[in-house]
Amino acid sequence: MSGPARAGALIYAKALDTLSQFYQQLLGMQVLHADAMHHVIASPDLQLLLHAMPPHIAATITITTPPAIRDEQAIKLFFTVPSLSAAEATAVALGGGAVGADYEGPGFTVRNLFDPEGNILQVRAAAP
Repeated sequence: MSGPARAGALIYAKALDTLSQFYQQLLGMQVLHADAMHHVIASPDLQLLLHAMPPHIAATITITTPPAIRDEQAIKLFFTVPSLSAAEATAVALGGGAVGADYEGPGFTVRNLFDPEGNILQVRAAAP
């Protein structure tokens, strides 16, 4: 995906580099642009803009280890992965984890993960 995307998602980050590495490694995304305030990363399916929080806001947020799950967010992104167990292992290795039980959708299995800042995302893999 080159040039400005027609669609994508924006995630505010307290730790921009950490969050960028998480999504790059978990989803095989590539950096299109990076500066002190933004990382634009992309896969063939999606472009993510990771935007550093303004310092006065970031100073009010504490990220715990493990991070507190932000389970009251209005939006949850989902991504297709080849393996749920490999995605979970990568998430854990990068400071995130898994939450809740797997469940079946029409032709796929779903697992909820969280990133190093506690944002919940869903990964899906084709059902066996």
